[in-house]
Amino acid sequence: MAALSLSLSQIQPNQAQPGCAAKVNAMIISDSKTIRDIQAEFHRTFPGLKIEFYKQAHESGQGSPVKERIDADLKLKFVREVHNKEDFEIDPSMTVASFEQLMADRFGLNVQVFRKSGNLWMQTTSTDHWALREQNRKGASSESHYNEKHNV
Repeated sequence: MAALSLSLSQIQPNQAQPGCAAKVNAMIISDSKTIRDIQAEFHRTFPGLKIEFYKQAHESGQGSPVKERIDADLKLKFVREVHNKEDFEIDPSMTVASFEQLMADRFGLNVQVFRKSGNLWMQTTSTDHWALREQNRKGASSESHYNEKHNV
């Protein structure tokens, strides 16, 4: 297994206290959740982005084939070998490549980040070095521009 090259400042366990509002960029990974649950948590934080889950990992800068995509209604316990539960925050300054690697190393999940481009979703293969914040800004801007142009 590859060593995780993220500092603790990039991703931290969620320190929200009981009774306090959950942090905006928090995700909870547990076997009882479905892929769709995790996708919704990620998309709530980054509305210009989405994540898809795959059977196999992809190389940096490479896309993931559609035939390898995992059904979003499956529970995580059926698609991973690492069976931990963790509540953590995603640092928006983390690169896409770092986030995808973290999901593989820490949770045994092969994910691919997609960015909104007009009315389409594109894999971020050529911009994996961009921060999630920048990817999200670009995706939201593209969608807004598309909607204005097409009166959506």
